[in-house]
Amino acid sequence: MFAELEAAGYDSGFTFESSHDAFLPLAVASQTTEHLRLGTAVAIGFARNPMVLANIGWDLQAMSSGRFVLGLGSQIKPHIERRFSETWSRPAARMKEMVEAIRAIWESWESSTTLRFEGEIYRHTLMTPAFDPGPNPFGPPPIFIGGFGPKMIGVAGEVADGLTVHPFNTRRSMEEQVLPALDVGLARSGRSRADIEVVWVINVVTWPDGDDAARDTAMLTIKGQFGFYGSTPAYARVLDLHGYGDLHPELNRLSKEGRWLEMAEAFPDELVTQLAVVGPRDTIAAQVVERATGITDSVGLVNSRDPDPSHFADIVGELRSSAGEPGRA
Repeated sequence: MFAELEAAGYDSGFTFESSHDAFLPLAVASQTTEHLRLGTAVAIGFARNPMVLANIGWDLQAMSSGRFVLGLGSQIKPHIERRFSETWSRPAARMKEMVEAIRAIWESWESSTTLRFEGEIYRHTLMTPAFDPGPNPFGPPPIFIGGFGPKMIGVAGEVADGLTVHPFNTRRSMEEQVLPALDVGLARSGRSRADIEVVWVINVVTWPDGDDAARDTAMLTIKGQFGFYGSTPAYARVLDLHGYGDLHPELNRLSKEGRWLEMAEAFPDELVTQLAVVGPRDTIAAQVVERATGITDSVGLVNSRDPDPSHFADIVGELRSSAGEPGRA
């Protein structure tokens, strides 16, 4: 798959952690691609600890000849405690310290200095020669954070090399919620927007021009995905911003009753077109440019519930040739 993304003209290929491991495919991809940036968007940080993540990141950076991005996300409390049997507490503070701990471990390997990271949550004070891989020939990989709420977005601004923006965002929510929260974090560390890469993951909903049946199927599929997001309390702030605050409790109720089709049908078409780029294929590239210009450094094109067999290769080609290209794809 990653070789296909590279051939299609993508700059980057990212995995996400759901029903499969996020890291293993990247080890394979590091050997089957030449220039594609490879990363996780995201791996669940709190399902692991900083030392484990430091080792994985170090190895994949070396295997990929410096093309790896360690993208971390927090997930939510029920999954951390009940699916992973791990500890949930103060997620923003925990993520900040996790990133700082990983960097401290990498620094000890790079410079052969004593490892002494003593935070409120993580402590790493033992590193013997047998467990020290030594300097990475390509240097440490960048760390991105996936964030939705203002605190986690602020942490990305404070300590990360990149912010991965969740697809349940509109241009308005990016302008009024995401970027201001990012600026708060950047200010805490004395950094500017030039010091961090913003990657906005955007859902693409498309069909052959004139195929009404394909359009209806595509819309119902994405409405099911957005209905699921909208049922989760963390994502209600976007619904509130757009005047759909009453939709969250209804979606939440339907989700608890397992009424998935009704959740999809309840999600408004008008809001779909603000959250995703929607239309026949020949309209999508221009919509992506309009949506992302001036907002983000890079875009990710996805539709996890209705993947495109060509990986949107034609759309990527149009974006690459567009004078208004927003950045990496």
